[in-house]
Amino acid sequence: MTLYVYVDNSNIWIEGQRIQAVRTGLAPDVRTAMARQITAPWTYDFGKFYDLLCPPDQFVGRSILFGSRPPENDSIWQKVRDADFEVVTFDRSVFTNKEKQVDTALATKMLEDSFTYMKSDKGDMAVLAAGDGDFLPTIRSLQGRGLGVRVVSWKHAVSRELRDTADEFVELDPHFDYLSRPPSTS
Repeated sequence: MTLYVYVDNSNIWIEGQRIQAVRTGLAPDVRTAMARQITAPWTYDFGKFYDLLCPPDQFVGRSILFGSRPPENDSIWQKVRDADFEVVTFDRSVFTNKEKQVDTALATKMLEDSFTYMKSDKGDMAVLAAGDGDFLPTIRSLQGRGLGVRVVSWKHAVSRELRDTADEFVELDPHFDYLSRPPSTS
């Protein structure tokens, strides 16, 4: 079995910031943090995240991180590349400052790779680190051709239907402390 890993970086990072907002008392619960768009500074250790996504006993065929174009001085992207992830970034909308193209690009690449590299007879599996229900058609397409799908997400940020449709679901919440990077002291 080979894993093919696709990460929506903004989804993982922003939803982790919402959990941090609750932990630091800025919001009473995650639902309130989501409704009021409350976040707190938080970053995750990409190496530890990679270990959760890609256990050492499993072969990884391809790993891609999707996100908005980072500032020039953002070091996380180099760490991602050092972990053998491909990085695909897009500019945010100049009018709304919202992320554009990420989910569509991720779904498209996952489908392309499923035809190009993944083999159902070998038990290959796509690993999606995101929670948006918009990924359901992609997930169902892969499963319809006999490929497995593992969804990795925060409990509050995953579509119930996406979670229930996946062959495996890995909840990130129990790993929050493990994944958290200590605040920078510089």
